[in-house]
Amino acid sequence: MIFNRGQSGGISWLVVGLGNPGSKYENTRHNMGFMAVDLLGGQEHFSCDKVRFKALTATCELGGEKVLVMKPQTYMNLSGESVGEAARFYKIPPEHVLVISDDISLPAGKLRIRPGGSAGGHNGLKNIIQHLGTDKFPRIKVGVGSPQQAGYEVVDWVIGKPLGEDKKVLEETLRKAAEAVSVVIAQGPDKAMNRFN
Repeated sequence: MIFNRGQSGGISWLVVGLGNPGSKYENTRHNMGFMAVDLLGGQEHFSCDKVRFKALTATCELGGEKVLVMKPQTYMNLSGESVGEAARFYKIPPEHVLVISDDISLPAGKLRIRPGGSAGGHNGLKNIIQHLGTDKFPRIKVGVGSPQQAGYEVVDWVIGKPLGEDKKVLEETLRKAAEAVSVVIAQGPDKAMNRFN
């Protein structure tokens, strides 16, 4: 395995879990990306505890590649600052920037993998698109259900904590999201879509 690609320190992928820092936002619907990364860390024995690029980071091997895993600490709407900085530093092309986020347009517990596409109203994704200058990066979206059906405002819904059955369903989906990361890296988004969507 060759890890000496230029000065990049061999990092060939970024895996970015989106969320908001601070205890107020822990385990909320908007923090599905953080939670998926934490779960992945538990499975793969790494912990995002190194502060770099305005993010908590870890370096590990996933899907046979050397990966920088990130949890941006800029608050959701500025996630692109961290991602853009790390991508430029390691010269990572957008198609090797894998972003995990929540999605209110998907039913709770539905997983959707995409090779690219619009932000779909998600401010974290919108900011990453702005900083990378393209929407052609793969993403794993974790469905958290619709606030309208539950009679909530969008903001209250996404910063609310899922409970009961909702929580159980999402925990299972996060396990699948964590599993999907290595599949996207090793086999590409299309294979992962066939398996997980």
